[in-house]
Amino acid sequence: MTPLDFVVSLALISVAAGILGSLVGLGGGVVIVPVLTLLYHVDIRLAIGASIVSVIATSSGAAAAYVRERMTNLRAGMFLEIATTTGALSGAYLTTVLPTRFLFIVFGVVLAYSSFATFRRRHTDEPLTVSNDRIANYFDLHGSYYDPAVKREIAYKVVGTTPGLALMYLAGLVSALLGIGSGALKVPAMDSAMHLPMKVSSATSNFMIGVTAAASAGVYFIRGQIDPIIAAPVAAGVLLGATFGARVLGRVASKTVRIVFVVVLVVISLEMLQKGILP
Repeated sequence: MTPLDFVVSLALISVAAGILGSLVGLGGGVVIVPVLTLLYHVDIRLAIGASIVSVIATSSGAAAAYVRERMTNLRAGMFLEIATTTGALSGAYLTTVLPTRFLFIVFGVVLAYSSFATFRRRHTDEPLTVSNDRIANYFDLHGSYYDPAVKREIAYKVVGTTPGLALMYLAGLVSALLGIGSGALKVPAMDSAMHLPMKVSSATSNFMIGVTAAASAGVYFIRGQIDPIIAAPVAAGVLLGATFGARVLGRVASKTVRIVFVVVLVVISLEMLQKGILP
């Protein structure tokens, strides 16, 4: 494959990754890392570096649209970002001491757990109307949004802020280790632990992942683990795809978003576990 073919094909795949990433709140990295390592045989650390850049692009392309449509819970996102950014800085350091095969296995296990947690809540899309969570009430983390799919305003209450913060720290840690934008844990944390609606979880995750990725991107750049030949077409393609994907989410049913999220995670989880376990 010539360098031009590599750049063009990678950019096209990145467009698809951006659409999918913005739709389910995972960031383009959940597709980019497996594509670079399994299809193009790029070293996983360079793949993670390019993926982190793509995650920032996904957030830039999708977050603005979701904020404009009032689908993003800004208060909850900024509150939870404290734990996620701390985790991202911890994870950026750990990449220097953990072996490559271990990273593949961790990636697979994290995605498998996320798919299970999300699938388990497939019949519980109705938002909470009462919250006894002191932190959520004190910071007024509750909200509402207009859902074009059902053509009505949906109000919701937030609970489980303490387990949510713990999961967000873990999400930041995983983000820096694996370059997946931490949406694979952020969305289930907000959906399952904090009971935010699925669309709000996805939109808020898109808002948060760019900040989390930026916290660790500088570390990867200093180490020389961001290759411009790989990162540039990935970022451009993901940004284009994320901008388009942001226009689709509001028109898709919440259950559809949940099923797509689960299917994507299961497929990629199996691929990465195979890569990490088999010789």
